[in-house]
Amino acid sequence: MSDDLSALAAGTLDPERYQAAQRITWVSVGVNLVLTLAQIVVGFLAHAQSLIADGMHSASDLLADFFVLYANRRGSHPADSDHPYGHGRFETAASLVLGALLLGTGVSLLVSAGARLQNVEQLPPVHSIALGVAVGTLAAKEGLFRYMLRVAERLRSPMLVANAWHARADAASSLVVAVGIAGSLLGYRFLDLLAAAIVGFMIVRMGWKFGHDALRELIDTGLDAEEVGEIRTTLRQTPGVVDLHELRTRRMAHKALVDAHVQVDARISVSEGHRIAEQARARVLKAHPDVLDVLVHVDAENDLLPERRTAELPGREDLLREVTSILGADVPQAEKALLHYLGNRVEAEVFLPQDYCADAARVSDLERRIRQALAGHAYLRAISVNCRIAPR
Repeated sequence: MSDDLSALAAGTLDPERYQAAQRITWVSVGVNLVLTLAQIVVGFLAHAQSLIADGMHSASDLLADFFVLYANRRGSHPADSDHPYGHGRFETAASLVLGALLLGTGVSLLVSAGARLQNVEQLPPVHSIALGVAVGTLAAKEGLFRYMLRVAERLRSPMLVANAWHARADAASSLVVAVGIAGSLLGYRFLDLLAAAIVGFMIVRMGWKFGHDALRELIDTGLDAEEVGEIRTTLRQTPGVVDLHELRTRRMAHKALVDAHVQVDARISVSEGHRIAEQARARVLKAHPDVLDVLVHVDAENDLLPERRTAELPGREDLLREVTSILGADVPQAEKALLHYLGNRVEAEVFLPQDYCADAARVSDLERRIRQALAGHAYLRAISVNCRIAPR
């Protein structure tokens, strides 16, 4: 594995995070298994449709928990050749599945409750034992929510936060169920079915939220404006960065990926420009712990300007032939040549042997030839002649 790949793996593979996520999910599995059996069995025996609906909701939680366990296990794997940014998107995919599962469950409960509301008088009365189970379920799910959210926020896992709020939605729905059953016991029999419908609506709402957020991440929606602004400031404050453009961000589970074009002095060397880019990358990673990786592209000028046509200019070989022709056959071969593509034109720097520059008349004649050749030239703006006096 390359150094960059190892660094990415280190950012996505967190044993503590993985173990904590597994632990709270297994706790959720145990709680939901007990509640599912209690709610569905007692709901049928006590003729409480809202309790049955809440039991189905708990059953969907069980399936959701197994999705979370699988996604958390896959998401904790290190980066590899097929997934160079790690496997964090498995968490996002799991959140999307959770959303779809909630939507489907909620809609089915709404349809069922609506159908039964058409024939309320024909339904058998609700037994009081259903109220006790509903209150016990409410207490269990509220406690589960508080425990899961505390751990999920510490780990900064969107998938686990989603699952925690899923538990809170369960607690809220259990409260509605308890109220509906109590009203039915007081003689308002339609309240049990109304509670079932409200539970269905709450599930649909939460499913939409989780699914929408996960989908936004999967289609690479960027970070919010405040976060992007902070990253932009960090990049601009890097020594050597003249300007910044094309700053782009996207989520990768609990982390973020950033890429940007930084503009540096057009006259510095490639190696110095690379060093500035590496420094900019390091500063962002240090100042923003949520950033997994930063890709920095170095520009000599703003390549977003509409009049930019650098790609249409000749390449190095053609330009060197043109420069050599302008210098003339009496000029020795250049020891080194630098080409600067700036403002849709090219500026050339050639380095000649020291002996050639010793003759002032010869140098003056060369300057005259260069000025004449560049007057009105299509793409060459300047040719700078330098004589090397230091050791090579």
